[in-house]
Amino acid sequence: MSAPLSHYFIYTGHNSYLTGNQLSSECSDVPIINALKRGVRVIELDIWPNSTKDDVDVLHGGTLTTPVELIKCLRSIKEYAFVASEYPVVITLEDHLTPKLQAKVAEMVTQTFGEILFSPGPECFKEFPCPESLKRRIIISTKPPKEYLEAKEVKDKEDDSQRGKASDEEAWGNEVPDLKGSHVANYKNDFDEEDEEDTDDGEKSQHSLAPEYKHLIGILAGKPKGGLDAWLRVDPDKVTRLSMSEQKFEKAVVTHGKQIVRFTRQNVLRVYPKSTRFDSSNYNPLIGWMHGVQMVAFNMQGLGRSLWLMHGMFKANGGCGYVKKPDFLLNSVEVFDPKIKLPVKTTLKVTVYMGEGWYYDFHHTHFDAYSPPDFYTRVGIAGVPADSVMKKTKILEDNWLPSWNEVFEFPLTVPELALLRIEVHEYDMSEKDDFGGQTCLPISELRSGIRAVPLYSRKGEKYNSVKLLMHFEFI
Repeated sequence: MSAPLSHYFIYTGHNSYLTGNQLSSECSDVPIINALKRGVRVIELDIWPNSTKDDVDVLHGGTLTTPVELIKCLRSIKEYAFVASEYPVVITLEDHLTPKLQAKVAEMVTQTFGEILFSPGPECFKEFPCPESLKRRIIISTKPPKEYLEAKEVKDKEDDSQRGKASDEEAWGNEVPDLKGSHVANYKNDFDEEDEEDTDDGEKSQHSLAPEYKHLIGILAGKPKGGLDAWLRVDPDKVTRLSMSEQKFEKAVVTHGKQIVRFTRQNVLRVYPKSTRFDSSNYNPLIGWMHGVQMVAFNMQGLGRSLWLMHGMFKANGGCGYVKKPDFLLNSVEVFDPKIKLPVKTTLKVTVYMGEGWYYDFHHTHFDAYSPPDFYTRVGIAGVPADSVMKKTKILEDNWLPSWNEVFEFPLTVPELALLRIEVHEYDMSEKDDFGGQTCLPISELRSGIRAVPLYSRKGEKYNSVKLLMHFEFI
């Protein structure tokens, strides 16, 4: 934990105060508390003037979300920040305030956090400090208000026909989007002027900040003028944080993949969900991780497979919220190219023996009213495109204690970025298969041998009894 912050993947939340969807749910400190208890290390707050313009609220601007007071969120962060991990919590602020209210925020933050607030002083960092040196510290990160027009502009440009298409969350959520082709190829030729409209000179815009507020900022963020090449230019004398929306990042990796990897060796990049994810769904986090992105920001209040991958990645390193990036993403001599297919490094052999616990954790008519359940297991890899695959066992009918005894082999070209995906389904001939449990495990932390693997609910909560008996072997 003694490398610069830029050398780690960091467990990052998006709109951390929302209890549900992005348009009409309540804002609260409860999802912030839940995220911190899980080990999330980056909390995002959108701060706005309240209705009387004399205080500060947290809400998702331009929507029907009901506000929560900023001071309530700050106090909850202080109380729960280090329950799951002693390593630093970063608060990213989306600032929509006047200088007068910025000064009020500075007072609130200073009084709430006191000595645990990290204040770097006036000089710019040439390198970020390490997590070890920042234990039990709170870091504020923000950028000039102009840049927050980005989300609104993107939203306004969406075809009206696309609005309202967010589907209700089903039992499984959508499959994790494939990284193998068209979803990025479509963007090859349209990285255009819209990506430069919301840029500004970060240094210049800081002059409009209240001085007390400016001194709070531990990680300065901003986009220089000049588009993507300027954004990704590495300054040997200064480090910064850059933010990009999911769709802008997908465009950028097509034309600037290696530049992004080079930028993230020294600087911090944050990628956040596109504005049309009204249902608080998420994207495939691997597209960020394979390019060295530290802050792959997720809607932690959402559900579904992409979020399970996020939970799985941060089971690594003791669940402390920081996972060291693989050496090949930090190599200063040869820049990793995510597009190149590499030779197989190792093969993971997985045996799925049996499962148990549903009889105790579920009502006996939960799956089928008149017969025992029909379970099968899906097992596979989430990783770079060459490694990503899902396979499944046979269906075992009418059995609370299914015994599959099936073997699967997964050749891995980049095991350092791979996650083992495990899902148990209950087969239903006439309707969608029922959910029987899931987990994701970082391949880098798997050890050979027989293991009892606990399964989790859709929300990521561990079942009392449900588990699989499995065998792992690297060959």
